[in-house]
Amino acid sequence: MNLASLFDLSFVGRRDSVALEFEDRTFTFGEIDERSNRVARLFAERGLRVGDRLCVYLANSVEMIDVYLACVKLGVIFVPINILYRDREMAHILRDAEPSAVVSDADFECPVPIWRPAELSTEAASLPPDRPAVGAALDGDAPAGIIYTSGTTGASKGAVLTHHNFAANALNLLTCWQISSADRLLLGLPLFHVHALGNGLHCWLISGCRMRLLARFEHPKAAATFLDFRPTLFFGVPTIYVRLLAIPEDVAREIGAFMRLFVSGSAPLAAQVLEEFRARFGHTILERYGMSETLMNISNPYVGERRPGSVGLPLPGVSVKLVEGELYLKGPNVFPGYWRREEATRSAFVDGWFRTGDIAERSADGYYTLCGRRSDLIISAGFNIYPREIEEFLQEQEEVAEAAVVGVPDRVRGEVPVAYVVLKSAVDCAVLAERCRSKLASFKAPREFVVVERLPRNAMGKVQKHLLPS
Repeated sequence: MNLASLFDLSFVGRRDSVALEFEDRTFTFGEIDERSNRVARLFAERGLRVGDRLCVYLANSVEMIDVYLACVKLGVIFVPINILYRDREMAHILRDAEPSAVVSDADFECPVPIWRPAELSTEAASLPPDRPAVGAALDGDAPAGIIYTSGTTGASKGAVLTHHNFAANALNLLTCWQISSADRLLLGLPLFHVHALGNGLHCWLISGCRMRLLARFEHPKAAATFLDFRPTLFFGVPTIYVRLLAIPEDVAREIGAFMRLFVSGSAPLAAQVLEEFRARFGHTILERYGMSETLMNISNPYVGERRPGSVGLPLPGVSVKLVEGELYLKGPNVFPGYWRREEATRSAFVDGWFRTGDIAERSADGYYTLCGRRSDLIISAGFNIYPREIEEFLQEQEEVAEAAVVGVPDRVRGEVPVAYVVLKSAVDCAVLAERCRSKLASFKAPREFVVVERLPRNAMGKVQKHLLPS
């Protein structure tokens, strides 16, 4: 069974039910089904076939959902690109994925055609609304998406996620978090990220609940949005929950009265934020643990203790073990490997177990608590930042001899990158900062630059970041 079959629970079974709200527009499941069928037909006319890749560089929109569902129905591999990425980062993904085209509103140098979403919608509107036939039956082991996630070496790798990976993940969450057609999901996370795509979109489509999609989460408007839509279900990252603590107490209580479940992921949630949120909204945030390569692995229980600082218990079908403190995983949610990276795939697995790189502890009653990374990964507002990529860019600057980037705690974003640089010639740090902002995603730009005479190294020449001045 592939994802389209599961989505038919709503496309066919709840065809006339309201499915989606977006910017004052409302769509039924039948309308969402027919829109994506027409786009799928258009893609087929333009030559897309099973296994082809289609990169998508878009902000949240109905058109992005149309494109994703069209890919699912055709067996085309959906490759979302973070809209904060700049030319340098995008060029690597385009070279590596070798897509047939890119769907985007933006203008940039591209080796393949750029298809504009508005033009796709206009052209597709004249096509038949029934689902196009796929030449061969689409197996559940077929790739559905490639999610690019940087490695500790700085090389961005594409994690291949299958129809089965996405399905196993969504069915687990529907069961364990008791998501049903009676829910109302408010989704403000970006669909280019696996959090919104793998959890939000799939849980919505399979459960048949009503979803309001936001173009982006805007904390000044958050209270009004909650009160207007009156959701029961909300997926967020720790940064969002910190922002929500600014909502006045009486409004927070009103929101808490109609909410059923707040979920947090993509970065560690501070126990203090969980406690403050519980006092203000009357809800204990459910924290869980996932990765781009595995979707959801571990979750605090819906019914039971949601333990502050812990990510909870393994989800059904997910096996977890600790090897020298490192989390190893096995289950139907775990990806088969990296796109065209056989060596990286081999090194990521040991006897069928996926090595996460995360260090954790397990309590006597089975709760897992994350302690950090084997690598020096920085997680800022839910986005992964690998210092090596920033360091390499800084060392390309003619004034910089060496660079080391570390994460420092930040109440709102969790962590932010700080760069330590050894200079070859004088340069204003503000100039380096501006270069980073122009060439890298904004969340990767170091928040501070510290000039040092040398970087501390061990006998093997490896930089000892823990010895950098604080």
